[in-house]
Amino acid sequence: QVQLVESGGGLVQAGGSLRLSCAASGSTFSRSAMGWFRQALGKEREFVAYINWSGRSTSYADSVKGRFTISRDNAKNTVYLQMNSLKPEDTANYYCAGDATWTTLYGPAAAAAGEYEYWGQGTQVTVSA
Repeated sequence: QVQLVESGGGLVQAGGSLRLSCAASGSTFSRSAMGWFRQALGKEREFVAYINWSGRSTSYADSVKGRFTISRDNAKNTVYLQMNSLKPEDTANYYCAGDATWTTLYGPAAAAAGEYEYWGQGTQVTVSA
């Protein structure tokens, strides 16, 4: 059983930066694809970013491309989301998720919440105008 714990959320002004972390317990992290999703109040959960098990393949939602960067450190069982040039519309609860697979996902598969087996509890990001 894998447990994920997010941290790093908070309140930031528009144009600012935050780095989210997601620490994983369990032995399957290094062979797991990881994703970040977010859910704003009153809206559906949406895909933000994906990284495969090795870190060599990543993908992003169009809304964050060029501003957010996903990375991972398998030695630390941690995945990160560096968020720059934040906008008020980035305000949401951010979740990390994992899928124990060696397979690299592309396109809609990487963005599908149903692809992921385990989820963290989320960390709130609030961007003020």
